[in-house]
Order: sequence, then structure tokens, then C-alpha cells
Amino acid sequence: MWARFRPYFKGFPAQEKVAQLMVVYGLRVHEGSVFAGDIKLSDTAMARAAGVDRRVVTATVETIDRNGELKAFFDKLRPVCHLREIAPLMNWGAIEIVPTNASKPGILAGVAAIIAQAGISIRQAIMDDPEIVDDPHGFIVTEAPVPERLLPQIKQVDGVKSVVLH
Repeated sequence: MWARFRPYFKGFPAQEKVAQLMVVYGLRVHEGSVFAGDIKLSDTAMARAAGVDRRVVTATVETIDRNGELKAFFDKLRPVCHLREIAPLMNWGAIEIVPTNASKPGILAGVAAIIAQAGISIRQAIMDDPEIVDDPHGFIVTEAPVPERLLPQIKQVDGVKSVVLH
């Protein structure tokens, strides 16, 4: 995916860095501003997070607004509430899947089938995009903790390198 957008930022690595940060966090560009959902973010806050000057954020937003494809893409991004860290507080389960190859089809389906066969409902599944994240993992939050006895079965799923219970 990023290869498709990289040419728009050619020669502007700091802008590319800001745009990648927006994608990772699901920050959208709308009418010349950056938003997390409906919350407008300041250029200064964005710059601090990206480690760039505030003017780079402004220039990045202008680059996005000038290009129809970028504008359409960045206007549709949305942040996601990731439940992994709060799962233990809610007495839910959370497992992290380390894939051998994150692009391999069927990893999530195979793990989800094992969890479903155990009678456990999945509340959330988030898989890192291998084109956005350098070391992509999958995260599954379940209605109840996943019993350790299921780990050997989950590790047998084609494409699973390892599993971590949280």
C-alpha cells in the first residue's frame, strides 16, 4: 500500500514520515486539518509526535489536500480502540500471534476456529498490516481468557510462528 503513496512524497522524507504516522494511528485529513475521529489535532502536537517541525505537518496536509487520491484515502482513515492492554482488567483474554509471514492467508481464520471450538467468543481481532508495520503481529481479545491447553493447537496453525498470552 505505501508504495502506491510514496511517489507523492518523493523528495520530502519528513512529509512521508508524517503521512505514515497518520496511517499508523488512523488520523484523517479533512478540510486542511488532521483529526483523530472528530477531534481536531494541532500541527504542533502532530509535529512533536513525528519529531518534525510544525511547518512539515502543514506542508504534508497541503500535499494530501492537493492530490485527489491522497485526499480520498486520508479522509477515510479512522482510529481504532485496541482492547489488548485492558483485557486483563476486564477478565477477558488476549493473545498475540507472531506470524511466519503476515501476508499468508488463513492465519486469523485458523486461530479463530480453535478459539470458537473451545466455546470462547472473540471480542476483537486486530492484525497489523505488513506494509505499514515492520514486525506485524495479530492480536485477538476474547470474552474469557484463552486456556493454555489451546496454545499447542494454535501454534500448529499454518503460518503461526509463536503465540503469547497477555
